[in-house]
Amino acid sequence: MKLENFIREILRVIDKKDARDIVVLDVAEVSNLTSYFIIATANSEPHMEALRDAVLELLEKNNLPVIYYDKGRGYDWMVIDGGHFIVHLFSEKGRDFYSLEDLWLNAKRYTVEELL
Repeated sequence: MKLENFIREILRVIDKKDARDIVVLDVAEVSNLTSYFIIATANSEPHMEALRDAVLELLEKNNLPVIYYDKGRGYDWMVIDGGHFIVHLFSEKGRDFYSLEDLWLNAKRYTVEELL
């Protein structure tokens, strides 16, 4: 599966689970960390955990590696690092505080509506 198609699959999964304010940043040209950031807001701690678990399940089902993911509880920001993409799941407070999109203003930005 092409990377861009897989990004769409992640978007479908988290959108179906009611993640809010989903944004994809194409950071390939402005960062050597990864190619894509997928950023979403959860409405509660259990919701954030459900979003994380859904993404991990999708990765496992497709035999894709997970370099790192936050396993704990009580975070305002959870990360799932898939190498060529990093999923960032925030609480509303965490997203406002860290303002990740503002750090990557030069990245191409896409909404769920544009990609799905």
